[in-house]
Amino acid sequence: MKRGIRILAWALALLVVAGLGFFFFVLPAQVEAAMNGVLHPAPYAASEKARALHGTIEVADLHADPLLWGRDLTERGTRGQVDIPRLSEGNVALQVFSVVTKSPHNLNIEENDDDSDDITLLALGQRWPPRTWFSLKERALYQAARLHDMAARSDNKFVLIKSRDDLVRFLERRKAEPNIVAGLLAIEGAHVLEGDPANVDVMFDAGYRMMSAAHFFDTEMGGSAHGMEKGGLTEKGRDMIRRMEEKKMIVDIAHASPVQIDDVLALATRPIVVSHTGVKGTCDNRRNLSDDQLRAVAKNGGLVGIGFWETAICGTDAAAIAKAQRHTADVIGIDHLALGSDFDGAVATPFDATGLVQVTDAMIAQGFTDEEIGKAMGGNQIRFLLENLPD
Repeated sequence: MKRGIRILAWALALLVVAGLGFFFFVLPAQVEAAMNGVLHPAPYAASEKARALHGTIEVADLHADPLLWGRDLTERGTRGQVDIPRLSEGNVALQVFSVVTKSPHNLNIEENDDDSDDITLLALGQRWPPRTWFSLKERALYQAARLHDMAARSDNKFVLIKSRDDLVRFLERRKAEPNIVAGLLAIEGAHVLEGDPANVDVMFDAGYRMMSAAHFFDTEMGGSAHGMEKGGLTEKGRDMIRRMEEKKMIVDIAHASPVQIDDVLALATRPIVVSHTGVKGTCDNRRNLSDDQLRAVAKNGGLVGIGFWETAICGTDAAAIAKAQRHTADVIGIDHLALGSDFDGAVATPFDATGLVQVTDAMIAQGFTDEEIGKAMGGNQIRFLLENLPD
């Protein structure tokens, strides 16, 4: 009898260990593979002209979310869409790494409340520290620390940018070392401030240089295009914007409600960005910007990063991306056009980071000049950061 009990206990222990192993190691990888699909696998075809041009430009992307998924980005991944080796292969000089800290169940672009959170399960499954389980601020600080650690372990092949001087030094180095990559930290949704605008200082000290007031739900700082109320900036949100501008943090209005967009543009004294979006002119839905909103961003001196996923572009290839780029440039001019891939943002994309040459090729087909392509693929982004990052 005792032997039978011992055998049963061992069997139960093995089942528990197997279950924990599945939850901690297998399930997170399966979730990421399912949510960050690549529609067309590498290698990627492109014209000789596009390949030659792509190799001469500095590519910069305003939005990607790989920090959410727990991979070591210094290693080439077998899932997802972006990591440092693939960025280097795609000739990306600078990638903005955005951090997601809360995401509601049944996420959609129409209406979400803030009563649920899928990131908690992801944090548990990826064995994030206990301090992150119930604190959005700690989740942001943890993810920033992870990217700092990756930079420290990269043998100086990956550099975190926190200032204009950092970027100047990096660009000078890259002339002789074209395979190095720079990263800049951003926050998707000011719920990380946990209701206190003074936490802008905490995020700045952690290395963050860009932040939006809201992501997929309304926050204490401002309304989301996908929230319940879809309001504008709150008084706390106005305080947040002022504090960000004092620090020379860049304000991002991706996912902002129309009222919040108006409020931010009325308050801002510095240029803003829309880090990742589509445009209603080629893909009309709540997620995307109208021509009037595009013009308002351009009047502010800002940048519009065109995304790569289907809800943004109403298509599944580089041609659809270039079509949205063409419309945007026609409405507001080439100097305000940028890339905002949303790689690893729980969306499927036509290619991974090694396939960015296909965007260059599609822009050629849309009639953009070599100079215009250089600006939209990264020149505008580099110029904007040099003008707007802290010294």
